[in-house]
Amino acid sequence: MARAAIPGRLGERLRWRTAQVADRRTESATATTLVLSVPDWPGHLAGQHVDVRLTAEDGYSTQRSYSIASVSNGEHVELTVQCVTGGEVSPYLVDHLLVGGLVEIRGPVGGWFVWQPEQPEPVLLVAGGSGIVPLMSMVRTRESAGSRVPFRLLYSLRGPADLLYAAELRKGAPGLDTSYIYTRVTPDGWRRPAGRLAPEDLARNGWPPELEPACYVCGPTGFVEKAADYLVLLGHSPDRVRTERFG
Repeated sequence: MARAAIPGRLGERLRWRTAQVADRRTESATATTLVLSVPDWPGHLAGQHVDVRLTAEDGYSTQRSYSIASVSNGEHVELTVQCVTGGEVSPYLVDHLLVGGLVEIRGPVGGWFVWQPEQPEPVLLVAGGSGIVPLMSMVRTRESAGSRVPFRLLYSLRGPADLLYAAELRKGAPGLDTSYIYTRVTPDGWRRPAGRLAPEDLARNGWPPELEPACYVCGPTGFVEKAADYLVLLGHSPDRVRTERFG
C-alpha cells in the first residue's frame, strides 16, 4: 500500500499553534475528549497525532503526543486524553483544562499509520484501551466521506467502565462491525471469559487473510506486538499490518 501524502507543508506542521478549548466531553471516569479550536489548522489525515506542550509560569515546559480522534475534514481538532496517575501532562488536560483554556499544539504528525477514503480494501481495526482514539478518527472519517469500504473493529479493554465513545459505538454505522474483548471484568452474561487478546479472537472477528485487508493496530506496546504477531501468524502479510504504540 502506498504511503499517504500528509496535508500541509512541513514548516506549517512543525509550527506551534495556540489552541482554545471549545468543548469538553467525559468519555469515562479517567478519560476526557477536548474539542480544540485551532486557528489556521492545516488539516489532518485519520490516524495522525499532534504534540501538546504545556509551559509553567517559571518557564518550564513539557510535551506529549496525543492521537487525533476527530474526522479528517472537521472544523475542530479533538483529542481524547486518558489520565495517567502521576503523569505531568494528562492530569492537567483531563482535570484542569476547562472550556476557554489555552494549550499549544503542533502537527499533524505521521504519514504511515493513516487511512484515507480512497483506499478500496476492507479494514481491520484492533484497539487496546485508549488505542481506540486514532482508529475512531478512521471510523468517523469513513462515515463522513460516505465510504462503503467494510470496517471491522476489535476493541480490547479492561472492563465495561473503560469503554470510550460508548454511545457512538453502540449506535454504529452501516458497514462497521464492532466486537469487544474484556481482559479483567466482563458485562453480565458475556459469553467470552475475561482474558487477553488471542489469535482466535482475531480469526473470529477479523477478515480472512486472502481478502488482503488493511490492518491497523494501536495500543500499549505489549498489546500491539502480540496483535501484530498474531495477525502474521494467521496469514496476513506483514506489510499490510500497520502499528502505532504507546507506553
